[in-house]
Amino acid sequence: MWPSALCRQCRDREHDRMKKVLLILNQPAYGADETFNAIRLATALTRRDDTDVTVFMMGDAVTCAIAGQKTPEGYYSLDRMLRTFDRHGGHIACCGTCLDARGLTKEHLIVEAPRSNMEELAAWTVEADKVLTF
Repeated sequence: MWPSALCRQCRDREHDRMKKVLLILNQPAYGADETFNAIRLATALTRRDDTDVTVFMMGDAVTCAIAGQKTPEGYYSLDRMLRTFDRHGGHIACCGTCLDARGLTKEHLIVEAPRSNMEELAAWTVEADKVLTF
């Protein structure tokens, strides 16, 4: 959110300083703390004014985006965490080949997590200031 007192050129210069952060997740939705912690970090980064964050899920990580996950009382739910990440301005994408290999279609996923591909991941990787893998 830009202060209204800044002129357009100043706002554009501020936007140019935003760091593009790409997180690539490979681990399954549950049973791997790396996945939970990666989404926690991604969400924390979206709360900053100086970052633009994308999470790309591939391999077993695409199961994080399955809608309607039922977890025990008091246990985290990754689909809800991803929705929070999205609400704070984060971007989510799932590897289409990985979805196909697991028999998952867009009807299985939260709407915030569209199907993507290696070409998009390659472009995001080149554009990113930081790439983190989990």
